[in-house]
Amino acid sequence: MAKLNIAPTKSNLLSIKEQLAVAVDGYELLEQKREILVMELMRMVEKVKLLEREIDKAVSSAYPALTNMLMTVGGDRVERISQAVKYDYNIREKPVTAGGMSFNSVEVELPQLQLFYSFLGAFSDSDKVMVDFFKLLNLLTEMASIRTIAWRLASEVKKTQRRVNALNKMIIPQEKETKTYIESVLEERERENTFVLKSLKNRKSS
Repeated sequence: MAKLNIAPTKSNLLSIKEQLAVAVDGYELLEQKREILVMELMRMVEKVKLLEREIDKAVSSAYPALTNMLMTVGGDRVERISQAVKYDYNIREKPVTAGGMSFNSVEVELPQLQLFYSFLGAFSDSDKVMVDFFKLLNLLTEMASIRTIAWRLASEVKKTQRRVNALNKMIIPQEKETKTYIESVLEERERENTFVLKSLKNRKSS
């Protein structure tokens, strides 16, 4: 690692020592931050895995229920029922704190589940389909929110890792080498000055 191109003076030595101390402190803080973010990211990954299992269960219930409804009620009637079912959804950003950092995620406000078969003249199968798909929709919106947070965390982990690597592999070694170089030059100058002073003293005494 090449040293910094600065003059080997005492003032520069003090300056490089201060910079090195700041860099080391920064590295330790960033490493702690990276570890916290990784732990939080792993926690989110576990949440995603659990949700995926729940979604699989919901899908395995919802689609057979829809198939059964189509066979029982008929496609035309199912289409008429679906046209009468109206829901409004409110999608908005929401601030989330994870790993000590603030992110923007998504939040979907779902309306209250309503059962329409009583006045639509449909069979109770339509209620089961609506309940199952409403549950699936809830899980999918939760998954979207968690995946958004996980993506933000992963992006922050990469950014933090780049900074950690830059400090650990470039900045700190470069400043250490510069510090060592300046100290060696100053020590050499000190030895030369001491030698010159001794020589002058010997000449005066002889």
